Amino acid sequence: MRAVVMTEPHQGPERTEVREVPDPRPGEGQVSIDVGHAGLNFIDVMARRGDPGYAAEWPYRPGLEVAGTVRELGAGVDGLAVGQPVAGFTRGGGLAEVAVADARLVAPLPAGVSTAVAAAAPLMLCTALLLLTDVTRLQPGEKVLMHSASGGVGGAVAQLVPVLGGGVRVGTVGLASKLDDAAAAGWDVALVRDEHLVAAVRSAVGAVDVILDPSGTSMIDVDLEVAAPGARIALFGNPGGGRPAPLPPLGRLIGGNVALAGFSMSGLAAAAPHRAASALRRVLDLLADRTLDLAVTEVGGLERVAATHQLLADGRGAGKYVTAVP
Repeated sequence: MRAVVMTEPHQGPERTEVREVPDPRPGEGQVSIDVGHAGLNFIDVMARRGDPGYAAEWPYRPGLEVAGTVRELGAGVDGLAVGQPVAGFTRGGGLAEVAVADARLVAPLPAGVSTAVAAAAPLMLCTALLLLTDVTRLQPGEKVLMHSASGGVGGAVAQLVPVLGGGVRVGTVGLASKLDDAAAAGWDVALVRDEHLVAAVRSAVGAVDVILDPSGTSMIDVDLEVAAPGARIALFGNPGGGRPAPLPPLGRLIGGNVALAGFSMSGLAAAAPHRAASALRRVLDLLADRTLDLAVTEVGGLERVAATHQLLADGRGAGKYVTAVP
């Protein structure tokens, strides 16, 4: 079969290639999936760079979310059938014609949900949902601010906030050229992350109740400056790699009545798969009943994956990218 392979850690696309590799077979409690579409994510870029904890070995086969049909059942698997349309989390290797996933992290596709859209559900949509429900526990009418609002998770959050009863949505972007992308994704207020950001947020909406921050700790001072009493800040990324700056002193959190939490979708899927699977089923149902209307960009096959990863690495991406795997 054909699969995307990263041969060694690298900054650019030149050591990512499509290779012929043996078809994987499912082990106990696993299924193999004939992949129809696979999701691309910035976490693939972090693995490509060699950031610690993302690639277990080299060469590395990226891809953490897929949708397709069940190819083979491993020992002990029930509740799924060969030929059944599904979406699921993978531990890597999803950018391939065949992928293996733990059966408990695979969910049947509801009628009317395409594999192109479903491929965005496991990692991206579940991250957006759980950030709002489990991590920050969004309450009715609360104002939400998110950094990197024009990306895939940003677009999903913008759709989910009103579904969950939230209030005004404020999204920030790194470049003025992305303001239109953030607005198109559904953010009520779109702002550039510059030295005037705190004043701009306060002028537009006052203080905010929920802050979703995928930028490591680089924006934590801004987050605290715009946080309302009782606000919850969720940190869920480290795009620059390396060691993040220290967290703010405890006294600053106590004095501001602010809660700070961390989140990793991959970590949750490994440590609490039942919670990840429950989120996956919920977002697929939201797609099926058209509560969510997710737009994805198909990049044109496995041969285009390396260039799309570079687009994400350069900060030039917008929305969610998936690839068809014929």
